[in-house]
Amino acid sequence: ISATLKLNQALANADFFIIATPTNYDEYTNEFDTSSVESCISNILKFSKEGLIIIKSTVPVGYTEHLRVKFNTDRIIFSPEFLREGMALKDNLYPSRIIVGGDCNKSILLANLLKEGAKKNDVQCLYMGSTEAEAVKLFSNSYLAMRVAYFNELDSYALVHSLDTKNIIDGICLDDRIGKGYNNPSFGYGGYCLPKDTKQLLSNYKNVPQNIIQAVVESNATRKDFIVDQILKKKPNKIGIYQLAMKMDSDNFRFSSIISIMNRLKDHKIDLLIYEDLIQEEYYFTDDKLVESGLMEYFIQMTTKYWNTVLSNGNMIEHLDQSYPGGPHGNNWAAKIVSCWTVHQFENEFNPIHAHSNCKVSAVLHIKYPEKT
Repeated sequence: ISATLKLNQALANADFFIIATPTNYDEYTNEFDTSSVESCISNILKFSKEGLIIIKSTVPVGYTEHLRVKFNTDRIIFSPEFLREGMALKDNLYPSRIIVGGDCNKSILLANLLKEGAKKNDVQCLYMGSTEAEAVKLFSNSYLAMRVAYFNELDSYALVHSLDTKNIIDGICLDDRIGKGYNNPSFGYGGYCLPKDTKQLLSNYKNVPQNIIQAVVESNATRKDFIVDQILKKKPNKIGIYQLAMKMDSDNFRFSSIISIMNRLKDHKIDLLIYEDLIQEEYYFTDDKLVESGLMEYFIQMTTKYWNTVLSNGNMIEHLDQSYPGGPHGNNWAAKIVSCWTVHQFENEFNPIHAHSNCKVSAVLHIKYPEKT
């Protein structure tokens, strides 16, 4: 393995070029921003006359064929990746399938190299046109989003009618045709892939009749609005948020659904208090970003001192300012924690782990300090 900062050295003699640059969804153009992909291809074609260009980035259906025409080359193919957040290494070593899209002599060689790098035996390889391979990627992720949306709407119904969501889901998923995976209700499907891929697929439909894809896209906002409405019915003054990651075993906050919930709650002028042990710096939440703020060290120190007291309270409400006067904004500086939505999550998961003599809160984010009174 070698590394270089010289583009010509990196590209001149390579047999394969893998492009895995981000393709964010542009809300104004209603399609992926694929400029980074085209920039890579332009550079490759300047220095390479024979290497095969493999696009791994998620792209619109028909995009690879468009590039072949635009750059007048048949050396571009599409091979989707199906890596789960937090499971990328495992999914590379034990792939569910290998798909190569594009008519090229080196396509089979590429598939064989991917198989050789896997620990799983008998990995199924599918060869198809690049457009079909692009459709596989978008329809796969859209199906997963649809399944998340389905169980979220089931949960919304159960909440309104005071039914036990888990009992209903368990009864449904014992049917082998439905299965037990991807059936956990949530704040909505989030992360980097599902929201943008469903929107791109909907854009690809254009004049093709459809109802489901549109519903999947719209259902995510509906679910988030519903959750916020349920929280607001409790008339909270402050709300505790337990972690920001988009899914379990992930450290990725990007496009996490809880961020959307927080934005909606901020619109109602409600103070938010966040526990997130993965953040080591000082942050302040505004819109959909976390930016630097002050007073973090003070807040961590104060909160650590009284954390056992906070967690032992069944309602998750504790007026720490009464025990620790003289906070940065006076006695009433919002050191009160209220959890409206995930009380059970604090009590069952957080308390047993952190409520001990040497507990340490590594990051508590205070969203909005009240005015001094």
